[in-house]
Amino acid sequence: MAKTQAVAPAPKVGFVSLGCAKALVDSERILTQLRAEGYEFASDFGGADVVIVNTCGFLDTAREESLSAIGDALAENGKVIVTGCMGATPELIRNVYPNVLSITGPAQYESVVDAVHRAIPRPHDPWADLVPPQGIKLTPRHYAYLKISEGCNNRCSFCIIPQLRGNLVSRPAGEVLLEAEKLVTSGVKELLVVSQDTSAYGIDTKYAASMWKDRQVKAKFLDLCKELGELGAWVRLHYVYPYPHVDEIIQLMADGKILPYLDIPFQHASPKVLKSMRRPAASEKVIDRIASWRKACPDMTVRSTFIVGFPGETEEDFQYMLDWLQEAQLDRVGCFRYENVSSADSNNLEGHVAEEVKEERWNRFMEVQQEISASRLQKRVGKTLDVLIDSVTEEGIVGRSKMDAPEIDGVVHVTSKGRVLPGTIVKVNIDDSDEYDLYGSIKAAT
Repeated sequence: MAKTQAVAPAPKVGFVSLGCAKALVDSERILTQLRAEGYEFASDFGGADVVIVNTCGFLDTAREESLSAIGDALAENGKVIVTGCMGATPELIRNVYPNVLSITGPAQYESVVDAVHRAIPRPHDPWADLVPPQGIKLTPRHYAYLKISEGCNNRCSFCIIPQLRGNLVSRPAGEVLLEAEKLVTSGVKELLVVSQDTSAYGIDTKYAASMWKDRQVKAKFLDLCKELGELGAWVRLHYVYPYPHVDEIIQLMADGKILPYLDIPFQHASPKVLKSMRRPAASEKVIDRIASWRKACPDMTVRSTFIVGFPGETEEDFQYMLDWLQEAQLDRVGCFRYENVSSADSNNLEGHVAEEVKEERWNRFMEVQQEISASRLQKRVGKTLDVLIDSVTEEGIVGRSKMDAPEIDGVVHVTSKGRVLPGTIVKVNIDDSDEYDLYGSIKAAT
């Protein structure tokens, strides 16, 4: 007789709906979505796993009633999500009840449901659910991108991202961590943290805290990195602007909590060009910071991208950048020829560079960086590195070390006498190198 798989009991939600008929419709929509996802509803606060209070804020008496309902739910349950009209002024609620899990305004159905997901994730039912808990991914099973925010507050003259995606909007830390945990549980070995400006995470929300497991976690760059570092996967940081507080995470890298890898889009080195780009112009101070990072974490990899042929770039500016590259000794570097982007402010700058000059400068830039890359990779020869295997084909075994992001950096070509599977992390003895890649043989699988 076939065994029947045990199904975990459905989590229960308590609900209080206050105010007018419009608020009642909001409550119905939230409850409908939760019921469709398999949640059940509790008749009292004590029997619920979390309580939602849909508030009214029209009159003083209505606000008092809402605050009283929140207080009762906290006293009897402890886990409370607040929504509705009073949620439009969250400080009035936080001043009285700082420990509520989430506060949203009226008609913000998705935010309420997301808050429930963070507080009490719905158990995955393999017999009924068409979508896996980690969602549908276009990357290989063993790595995934983790987006922590949308938009950008910077106004670089060559970029129109703020026009397309708006200003910075950071996701709650609890929401990000829940997604990350689901990915790791599903077999992901590497989390690639992305956004338009990763180190600005949480600035827009004043680092508001949200619930993660049994504690509050701030939407702050350092705090998020600490929590991600506890999930047991490689954590790689992309698009990190070199704000002063970035220094704080270097110790996490040195301690092995997150990968010793920073992707920082410097774009140029000449102070004059950086000013035209509306980018930070203290390139000489960046050199000192990179040196201090490498002193604290000797295995650290610094990756960046640059633009050649930006409007107004002279031969002197370009040579300044080449000299800066030689001094900085960046590990991984990409380079783009400047192109006008529709509606970008840089289109209107004077001194546009001829296409043949851009091409000539690009080739010179790449020659300089190839030499730097080859020299730095040569230092890895003779060492044993952890390598995450990406593919195993008739052509060979290809993986990446901690210094290599997928698609944009180099790879490690691996030989092995035994069987190796994609998605495994193996110890590889590095035998040789070239301008971009490493070559080695497997020592042991982990």
